[in-house]
Amino acid sequence: MTHRIQPAGRRWARLVTRLAVVLLLATGGLVTNLASPAQPAYAHASLVETSPVDGEVLASPPAEVRLRFNEAVSFNERSIQLLDTNAEKLAIGTPGHVDGKGNTAQVSLPTDLAEGTYVLAWRVTSADSHVVSGALTFSIGHPSATAAAVEQDVDRTVVVVDAVGRALAFLGMALALGGALFVAVLWPAGRTDRRGRRIVWSGFAVLAAGTVVVLLVQGPYAAGTSLAGVFDPDLLGATLSTRLGHALLARLMIVLALGVAFGLAVRHRSRSATTATATTGTAAATLTATTATATTATATTATATTATATTATVTIATATTEKAAIGTAATTGTATTATATAEKAATGTTATGTTATGTTATGTAGAAGATRRIVLPVVATVGAVALPLTWTLTDHAQTGVQTWLAVPATSLHLLAMSLWLGGLITLAACVLIPAGRRETSQAITLAPALPRFSGLAQVCFAVIAVTGVYLSWRQVGSWAALGATDFGRLLLGKLAVVLAVVALAAGARRFVRRRGREPFGLDAAPAAAVRRLRRSVVGEILLGVAVVSITAVLVNTVPARTSYAPPVHATVPVPAAAAESAAGLRDASVEVNIEPARSGNNVADIYLTGPDGSLVAVPEISGRLESPDRDVPALPVTVTAAEPGHYVANSMSIPFPGEWVLRLDIRVSDFDETPVRVQFTAR
Repeated sequence: MTHRIQPAGRRWARLVTRLAVVLLLATGGLVTNLASPAQPAYAHASLVETSPVDGEVLASPPAEVRLRFNEAVSFNERSIQLLDTNAEKLAIGTPGHVDGKGNTAQVSLPTDLAEGTYVLAWRVTSADSHVVSGALTFSIGHPSATAAAVEQDVDRTVVVVDAVGRALAFLGMALALGGALFVAVLWPAGRTDRRGRRIVWSGFAVLAAGTVVVLLVQGPYAAGTSLAGVFDPDLLGATLSTRLGHALLARLMIVLALGVAFGLAVRHRSRSATTATATTGTAAATLTATTATATTATATTATATTATATTATVTIATATTEKAAIGTAATTGTATTATATAEKAATGTTATGTTATGTTATGTAGAAGATRRIVLPVVATVGAVALPLTWTLTDHAQTGVQTWLAVPATSLHLLAMSLWLGGLITLAACVLIPAGRRETSQAITLAPALPRFSGLAQVCFAVIAVTGVYLSWRQVGSWAALGATDFGRLLLGKLAVVLAVVALAAGARRFVRRRGREPFGLDAAPAAAVRRLRRSVVGEILLGVAVVSITAVLVNTVPARTSYAPPVHATVPVPAAAAESAAGLRDASVEVNIEPARSGNNVADIYLTGPDGSLVAVPEISGRLESPDRDVPALPVTVTAAEPGHYVANSMSIPFPGEWVLRLDIRVSDFDETPVRVQFTAR
């Protein structure tokens, strides 16, 4: 049985085509699975309703506890815990969604709970892959003197490792995409330069390593355990079942596809260079052989001429002898002619076969080359577009307002950053900084790589600026939030670093434009100017790495638009009925300041001021929180006197965001009390 051996060109064509199919399937599955959330999301889930309400006192144990968030959340069997007054964990049911709604959670409670105060701690993963946690208390019969303290902070080592993994992934993407574009397109000599290829391969390796780190650490991060949880198969399985897990797996597939595509492109160029060298050598050898043959033929002709002349001087003996000699020569000539004809025919046949084989090989190689020229750029383009989506479809971009615009804007922001930073690093390592194996006397060729990259960098900065302004507005929302939130302060720091990068890049741009107009071009630039350019580029690289590091922290920080809640400052007049009972309250007012005016613990400062602005003391003030639009029982608020006329509620707990009313009952005498209501919005 004979096996048909396929030409190498066809095998490469099939491999490239299959590679494109795998990449398209991974990208299509990523978009289909991640781009269609079940309901709107708002960047870090927040609790909007609980049953029972935080701080509620119940007559009997509740059958279950229900939580409702403003976006879909995911959790596991360890996400919700019930603690008694001694901080002992009690056995509860398996957490689940209420009627299949993704933004809810419920858990059944034991029916034999004793009287006292209980704490329900929860830790869930929001739609943007970030973990949010909290706790609520409820009492049965009567509140306990103390409640269990809940530690909500995750292990700092887990947070640091997660941030490092995200930073490595960002940096790897920059080296892989930006480096590959520089080596393959912007720098002609990069196609055969080992240093450039090593940088790109390092980028793929760092990107894959960072992705694996994030994949392994997400389990302990979501569960609130230590770093040892990376070896827990249950936590890894839970991560792989989430949107983030799907995105990370898709990212690894895309990295593999792009890596194979880059390897094929580099190998093809290396083979082309080797073939060109071999062809040149063969041509030289053929020319040498032809010259030698011609020389030999000339020598033979000269010898024959000399022999003929010598023979002419010899006396012919007899005519018979001449005839015999002539007959013999004729016979020999005929045989020689036949032999030559046979040899010519054989040679012609061989040449014809060789020509046919060469034509077939050339056609196959041409088809494979055409496939590579078409499919490989398509694979690279699709992969470069799909790779940022593994971040933007599972992060802040796909939560909040205008997700239809935020996802492509964030993807362009990441892609432009990658092309700029990765190309800059490759430019510095391969062009501006001499390689160790080069001769020190050899000049560094700056053209055409430097002008081409300068133009690319200008486009990248324009994209980064436009998308960055929009994304900053979307995630911050107000000027006050910039300085009042961690996200805003990190964003200001990132902006300062980016401005420094722009300043250095502008200097390099001026160098390229000024030297490019000179007669001898960039390579004639003085050595001192080139050294300054190198220092400037190295500074850009260091600042670019700092930007990547800040970005890795930003993606794990609650956006300012979500975390910032402007303090409540409200002033209401004291009712006239109270003024009649207490002369000091005539034309008086109640000023209330609530910070941070969001769900959770808040501090309320209450001031009673007279018409002249002086503080007015009263015997007592008590308070309650009421929800005007929900069937929630009034929650008691403890108010104490800080000084005459100044009262403080140090631990006013707001169960969830929304509209609330703080009711203050002001006792103006031993028998008279008047209510004052202050309406506010909690974030």
